[in-house]
Amino acid sequence: MDSLTQIALGASLSVAVMGRRTAVWKAALWGGVAGLLPDLDVFIDHGDAVLNMVRHRAESHSLFYLSLLSPLMAWAVAWWMAGRRQPEHLGRWCLALWLALFTHPLLDLMTVYGTQVFQPFTDEAYGLGSIFIIDPLYTLPLLLGLAMALRWPSRALGLAGNRWALAWSTAYLVWSALAQAWVLQHARVSLAAQGLPAAQVMVTPAPFQTVLWRVVVVDGVRFHEGYYSFFDGGRALRLTPYDRGGDLLARHADHPQVQRMARFSDGFFKLHEQAGDLFLSDLRMGQQPYYVFTFNLGAPSAQPLPAARNQGVRGDVGEGLRWLGRRIRGEDLQAPGA
Repeated sequence: MDSLTQIALGASLSVAVMGRRTAVWKAALWGGVAGLLPDLDVFIDHGDAVLNMVRHRAESHSLFYLSLLSPLMAWAVAWWMAGRRQPEHLGRWCLALWLALFTHPLLDLMTVYGTQVFQPFTDEAYGLGSIFIIDPLYTLPLLLGLAMALRWPSRALGLAGNRWALAWSTAYLVWSALAQAWVLQHARVSLAAQGLPAAQVMVTPAPFQTVLWRVVVVDGVRFHEGYYSFFDGGRALRLTPYDRGGDLLARHADHPQVQRMARFSDGFFKLHEQAGDLFLSDLRMGQQPYYVFTFNLGAPSAQPLPAARNQGVRGDVGEGLRWLGRRIRGEDLQAPGA
């Protein structure tokens, strides 16, 4: 999820655990710091854009490493940053900061990007993909509950508002997973009716909500893309086929960057060639033809292989938002740029 959401979640959890044992602002501050901390790995440059992508959410998002870090951070906060007069709250600080750190990768697991939560035992990246990286219905209640706790720190209403916000956010995540499962089942029925394979199917929400869902199906050298809204009224899923770059996939199967992307994206990627350069796109984030991660791998015959550069393409934001609003309401519209 985005950094603001992670800060809000970490701060809310810390406030809920610490209660009035310390100043609410201190609990929010250090919980927010712990919630943000794992994402600081974005400042590590591995010298290659593809490596930067696949190494993000790696060791810094390890449940094992974060669990080791939490008591050290709690000791620093309880004995130094929060004052030596509160050693009796060391256990509470440990729980609060462990939750703030531990829930960061768990929340990231709900997105489609891929999080290596079991480092150092495996570098396999996991992602459910039931929530978009920015979702106001998840984040705004957390911010509101936190604001209530900070505004009325001595009143039961303030802390209760924070707890209710955490309950809402958890319920919203459950809803997103159930909604995704329902759309996936609907997609499989539509695929069977159209005679398309259902082995590689991805269902993930369109931006900022969980009503409209994007469906991507990989079918060998092609992939199919479509959308389903809960306001479609049971209408069959309409899928548009696109080329994945079949000849290029065969010719460059041994390219190290292609292999990295194939594993990291679980096969949801495509290749195309332009002006002699090879381009690699992650199909999971974006929509045809606009993808957040489109890497220029340079001339595939060059030795040594040049460092990849991310040249992700964005469409017209205004047009995209207008389409999103209309498509959510169930209008049968082709996606921009399709």
